[in-house]
Amino acid sequence: MLQSPSLPSVETRQSWVVATTVLIVMAVAFGAPWITVVALKTIAAEVHGERSVPALAGALVWIGAGLGGIVMGRVAERVGIRWTVIGGAVMIAAGLALSTLGPSLPLYIGHGLFIGMIGIGGINAPSYVYVSRWFDRRRGSALALISSGSFLAGAIWPSIFERVIAYAGWRNAMLSYAAIELVLIVPAAAVVLGTPPDTPHHATATGAAHTQASILGWPPNLVFALQMCAIFTCCVPMSMPQAHLVAFCSDLGISPVHGAAMLSVLLASAFFSRQVWGALSDRIGGLYTMLVGSACQTLGLALFLLTQDEIGLFTVSALFGFGFSGLVPANVLASRELFPVGEAYWRIPTLLLCSGSGMATGAWIGGVLYDHFGYYAPAFATGVAVSAINFVIISTLAFRRSQTPALA
Repeated sequence: MLQSPSLPSVETRQSWVVATTVLIVMAVAFGAPWITVVALKTIAAEVHGERSVPALAGALVWIGAGLGGIVMGRVAERVGIRWTVIGGAVMIAAGLALSTLGPSLPLYIGHGLFIGMIGIGGINAPSYVYVSRWFDRRRGSALALISSGSFLAGAIWPSIFERVIAYAGWRNAMLSYAAIELVLIVPAAAVVLGTPPDTPHHATATGAAHTQASILGWPPNLVFALQMCAIFTCCVPMSMPQAHLVAFCSDLGISPVHGAAMLSVLLASAFFSRQVWGALSDRIGGLYTMLVGSACQTLGLALFLLTQDEIGLFTVSALFGFGFSGLVPANVLASRELFPVGEAYWRIPTLLLCSGSGMATGAWIGGVLYDHFGYYAPAFATGVAVSAINFVIISTLAFRRSQTPALA
């Protein structure tokens, strides 16, 4: 969208090889936190049934990944993404090993510091910036593809983890997956993740149009603050079904196997539909894609309040996965559309910090509200309310863009 017709495209076949490799790396890296989600009730049984304990461990992954992304984004600018990804894989494996020492403190440190801050933090945010520099014409599709790694992880791993946990326990599941992380991620990063082709010549050209003192007619940092609020409030409701669906199904008498399968359906739907959202964002831009996605997410989450039977929940899970899947990459794309490329190394990780904080908040609040009320309806109702706030924020930005087309 921002590519100047006088410049050749930076996109090549290698661009898609890199994007596909990053997708695989993300799918493996984001598999680690799902062990705690699937084993939520089992881990909670070791701390007097308090589900907020494993839920908080999962929340700390998102907070840690967001904070670590800001730091590691700067590190990747200096040493290259290859080394931050390799280091991240090693730290995720270390975090899984530490977490097996048990709830609560080792679980919190292993997930928040090692898996989140140093591990996924060294992989997730730097990858967005890195891949965006391999693309100019289909950047929205590329960002949608790599951001689907977390959904692909959720589609593949929960059912596998459920069987491994049932057979060998959650601790052995973590240790086994630590080995898988190292075997798959380290060689892929070492071989494929080289220097991107986004030269200063292209960076200057793509950012030149956005050197004005205002964005959408407002101070740039005000627009960015609204973006931060938007990505936070979209991720709070987004995380609630993801973190608690297996336990929610168990409360309704649905077997853990079917609950894990339902979670896989939700995330598989999110993975495939995210490619649709990516193609749409290449046509209409990030802000308008965010607006449509926010409306779909609000509706999908509301349906969880109205559905109790297994077939209905499978259907609602698929619809919810479709609805929310385009929001995060569309927000990242909107940032690249609105702000200079030279600021991407800190703006994108900051947005992902807000995203991770929202995911953490939603997952944790879901556990807290369940512990207080004894059922999940209040948590889902809270998610619907936050999603409605998200729609209002995005509508404000989209309206400003429609009123200032020359600056959009």
